[in-house]
Amino acid sequence: KVFLDKPGVLAEMTATSRVGYHRYTFPASDAAKIIIDLKHRDHVFESWIEILSDTEIRGMRRSKNWADNMVWYFHMVFSKPFSQTGITVNDVIVPETSRAEGQNIKAFVGFETAKGEVIEIKVALSAVDPEGAYKNLVAEIPEWGFEGIRKSSYDAWNNELSKIRVKGGTDDQYTVFYSALYHSFLQPNIFMDVDRRYRGIDKQIHTAENFTNYTVFSLWDTYRAWHPLMTIIEQKRSGDFIKTMLNMYEKGGLLPVWELAANETWCMIGNHSISVIADAWMKGLRDFDGEKAFEAMLHSATQDHFGLDVYQKYGYIPGNKEHESISKTLEYAYNDWCIAVMARDLGHDDIYREYIRRAQSWKNIFDSETRFMRPRLNGSWLTPFDPTTVDWHFTEANSWHYSFYVPQDISGFIEFHGGKEKLLSRVDELFETGDRISGRDMKDITGLIGQYAQGNEPSHHMAYLYNFLNQPWKTQQRVRQIMDDFYTPHPDGLSGNEDCGQMSAWLVMSAMGFYPVTPGQLDYIIGTPWFSQIEIELENGNV
Repeated sequence: KVFLDKPGVLAEMTATSRVGYHRYTFPASDAAKIIIDLKHRDHVFESWIEILSDTEIRGMRRSKNWADNMVWYFHMVFSKPFSQTGITVNDVIVPETSRAEGQNIKAFVGFETAKGEVIEIKVALSAVDPEGAYKNLVAEIPEWGFEGIRKSSYDAWNNELSKIRVKGGTDDQYTVFYSALYHSFLQPNIFMDVDRRYRGIDKQIHTAENFTNYTVFSLWDTYRAWHPLMTIIEQKRSGDFIKTMLNMYEKGGLLPVWELAANETWCMIGNHSISVIADAWMKGLRDFDGEKAFEAMLHSATQDHFGLDVYQKYGYIPGNKEHESISKTLEYAYNDWCIAVMARDLGHDDIYREYIRRAQSWKNIFDSETRFMRPRLNGSWLTPFDPTTVDWHFTEANSWHYSFYVPQDISGFIEFHGGKEKLLSRVDELFETGDRISGRDMKDITGLIGQYAQGNEPSHHMAYLYNFLNQPWKTQQRVRQIMDDFYTPHPDGLSGNEDCGQMSAWLVMSAMGFYPVTPGQLDYIIGTPWFSQIEIELENGNV
């Protein structure tokens, strides 16, 4: 809730899965108005609004922003009849109309209110059609009663947050931990109506059978710690996430890379649905067709886009053939390792051998002289080369941020460095260097300790590398430093973009004392817990 000073209105909101519930407390007025603005925020392709009665409005909005084609229908019911209404097209009032369409549509409803009078509004959404929005409204909030819905919403959240119970911390640590767990549950979002219809990646309307359809898969971020966290505390939903991904493969031809509202945005790099599937499968979460998933993984890893063609041809991506070549080479190599472990488990030995070879592609961009991952152009190393430089050879990063990214082959990585002592000195230098980041101004690179950047995902496993180098106490010291310094209950208490829960999932896992450096392996790497006692409530009833 928030008090709006200018109109003197207290605005409050709560929600169910598909319906928002608004409550506005007005001052005494003969001109209390609520505006429905369909142009606000992003580029609108088309929209329409219809005033159905003196208490109901419905409409549609199709727009482009992060996703190219987002479609939302809505149905609104007001607790008090309107005393006046109006619709504008291109900011001009259209007299005596109850329906309008276009790219700049707004409507308003007006009331006479007494001091402290409350007006409530139920707003249901559907990506399918206006009838779907109405069905969602009737099914989820059939009656009036803001406090009852607020209480049920509170109880639903409390049930989720109670899946991990901690004791023995400070008040600030409790606040940060449960705020992080809350952030971790914000996405993905249910993306189907109560009758199970949904808008598919093919833009057609389908009915979900035997799974809940979801949207918002920020996979470049979330495969690292968020999805592994969900394999512990949300196993059924993890199965639904993967079934949604496989459904996208069926309807659209590829596993999702960064999906939003039935759109592939192609934001970020890699094929990290592959990681999510392999990690769940190896942990025994197998409520999906493994062979079908394996087919989808192979298909997505053998395309000729985003540098995959030259990656498959050369065993790395030359910097003159594709931008962000270092990052893409390293992440494709990890994805290939995920395919290899899945192939081995399914008995596809030939494919296992092929992909475990492809997973070694990181060696082709490791410069043994500088011991950095270094761009190669026309067969030669990029010269001059400065590992602090943020440029187009990396994804939101420089060479410091990607030169430790070989989660699938840490033993080989140690060997290429010349042994544990030499890699240890390089990891120490990562955290201790006074060298500044140079090159492009990249807002995502924040939360710095030396060249380590907690505010962006490529760094997230690095503090745990000391465990592999016979100095676990340094992992404990750095992890505690990151938790204490970069996760606080203050306005600047999160050192970067939340990225659909990954930033917070790192904290949740680390505060529990263990971290998945290599999703797809069964090992967790030990860190240092924030709390003296932690209980995880599992879906099978065990604690």
